[in-house]
Amino acid sequence: MLTVVSDTHATDSHRLRGRTLRAVRDAELVIHAGDFMAEPVLDAFVDEAETLRGVYGNNDDAGIRERLPAARTVEYGGVRFAVTHTRRGGDTALALFGRERDADAVIFGHSHQPRFDATGPLALLNPGSHAEPRGYRAAHAELEPEGDGLRGRLCTPDDDVFERFRIDPK
Repeated sequence: MLTVVSDTHATDSHRLRGRTLRAVRDAELVIHAGDFMAEPVLDAFVDEAETLRGVYGNNDDAGIRERLPAARTVEYGGVRFAVTHTRRGGDTALALFGRERDADAVIFGHSHQPRFDATGPLALLNPGSHAEPRGYRAAHAELEPEGDGLRGRLCTPDDDVFERFRIDPK
């Protein structure tokens, strides 16, 4: 399983709980789309995840920026993801960023709003924030191989699955 989280906004812990904590521990791969905030938070994720691939966000400290890139490309289950925290220009800029990286989908954070959108040229996935939802639901994303692509779901730490989706390679 691939677990996707973002926007932890903490200074001393990963703030994982419930289903989100189990998903991070059980995942083959965890992607964090930025805004850990402080290095101890990144270290806490490294301790929990089998494999962590993250990017830094606009609120991350210098230590995180030294350890993580602003953007990266990650492959899982035959699907290629372009990962960033945010891009000025909204969905259009995110899709262009994904195309530049020859991606099948884009993972991003920043807004704290969990959503999946496959209406544009590339699928866009924001897992929301598991710890600082800011008026939205606390959430993360879980993806599992199915056929040639991935089936996914947006979930709350309290075990509510509120959206299901699918991502196929181009």
